[in-house]
Amino acid sequence: MPVHGPTPPERVAVPVMRHRWDSISFLHWRYDVDEVQRHLPPGLTVEPWDGHAWIGLVPFEMYLGGPAGPRILRFPETNVRTYVVGPDGRAGVWFFSLDAASATAVTAARASWQLPYFWSRMSIRRDGDEIAYTASRRAPSRPANAGHDITVVAGDALPNPGEFEHYLTARFTLWNAVAGRVMRTQADHPPWELRAARVTSLREDLIAAAGLSEPDGDPIVHYSDGVDVRIGAPRPVPRRAAPAG
Repeated sequence: MPVHGPTPPERVAVPVMRHRWDSISFLHWRYDVDEVQRHLPPGLTVEPWDGHAWIGLVPFEMYLGGPAGPRILRFPETNVRTYVVGPDGRAGVWFFSLDAASATAVTAARASWQLPYFWSRMSIRRDGDEIAYTASRRAPSRPANAGHDITVVAGDALPNPGEFEHYLTARFTLWNAVAGRVMRTQADHPPWELRAARVTSLREDLIAAAGLSEPDGDPIVHYSDGVDVRIGAPRPVPRRAAPAG
């Protein structure tokens, strides 16, 4: 199993975009590996932890900018994701869905990266350490009105996050498929300043909308005020690439 740490395995020297991922909460549940593997394209394999796949529901505020850094758009976003290993042996994230409140961002991401974005009505409200996230998909997205209503209370800083916390949060490689071809995109950002967190209210059906069974039990929760991110250009990776060194 790849070793996970707080810093990227590869720096992005020439970014094609710059982001800020702000007011971000990470909610995670255990899943059966075989169930999750059935949803992945050829070339990607579930990366388990403690014998389980992990599904994340991750709401945050996105600041989107160009290569030089000016912030062009600001909007709430939520992704449903899992953790995989690519054909070159590199660990990364696979998105089942991404909901965003910007029609411009949704259209651009679908056309360029061909990521499964959905246009949604969304809001983020912060009151001290309490953060409330809402989302509801707009028609003609299917299923209509799928979304969430989540309230998280952020607690104390985690001074020494372990490898499991990095496994869940420190993901610097995006894996996706374009016309059946596996693609890899690198992200580069400072270590997360993670805080313990708890959910005080939770209603969501985005995970079921992705074709997965409903999550069982309470999630493991982490929170961060955010990081600035550099995004590299996507690159194709052969399905039988040599393992990463």
